[in-house]
Amino acid sequence: MKVVTYSRGEESPRAGLLVDNQIVDLSAQFPSVLALIQGGEAALEEAKKQLSPGEKVPLADVKLHAPLLAPPRIFCIGLNYRDHAIESKMEIPKTPTVFFKLSSALIGYGAAIELPTLSKQPDYEAELACVIGKGGYRIAAADWQEHVFGYTILNDVSARDVQLSTSQWTMGKSFNTFAPLGPAIVTKDEVADPHTLDVKLSIDGEVLQHSNSRELIFKLPDLIAYLSSIAPLMPGDIISTGTPAGVGLGRTPQRWLRAGETVTVEIDKLGKLVNPVVEGK
Repeated sequence: MKVVTYSRGEESPRAGLLVDNQIVDLSAQFPSVLALIQGGEAALEEAKKQLSPGEKVPLADVKLHAPLLAPPRIFCIGLNYRDHAIESKMEIPKTPTVFFKLSSALIGYGAAIELPTLSKQPDYEAELACVIGKGGYRIAAADWQEHVFGYTILNDVSARDVQLSTSQWTMGKSFNTFAPLGPAIVTKDEVADPHTLDVKLSIDGEVLQHSNSRELIFKLPDLIAYLSSIAPLMPGDIISTGTPAGVGLGRTPQRWLRAGETVTVEIDKLGKLVNPVVEGK
């Protein structure tokens, strides 16, 4: 299933399922996508029952928000593709490099990435993201799949000058609109192996990043085991697995996001995440 958060007109965002360019409303059963995730397998079975009788709305008539509006945490993994670490002139990590993005930065499909006046080096990063279903503490790597709800796309937009002015990256990664997410969370039953997915980013049709999740240094079993060895994972946590080579920081000359461009991130089985770029206020 493809789980979304959507709205029509002035309505508040609500949970739904995306099926063949139509939205099946889930709001009578679940007040939010987070509530659906927290409900576990029983909630997923209840959601499936709505596929036939549920109200259907054409996708063209709705606005898609970030599919998960209020995740407990957004864990991000830095330098998790060897070629990206090299282009960034940083050492290949021996343990996962972890930072956070603030949930206030989340936007959905079609929403604009706003370039902040405080930064002159706004960058893009195509990433596969995992959404935790069942929480847990000290999860064994072999049990990782039991704790996954599904997968989605995250563009880890970064203000490089702000990010690299300190050893702590969170603030440079968390400007308003710097976490495009979506278009949907694809449940894990539709993705047999998340480590075989092509990851591609283009700007106005020019491909700037193209790799495959098999190239991850630390794969999801490692990441789930590592993160949960320190802090219990919670339903709805997002783990964004890192970006491959081709970012603006690593190019010669360096290439930054510009107002008027459109960024498209595409990952096998997960769809396309498209966002225009505008000047911030």
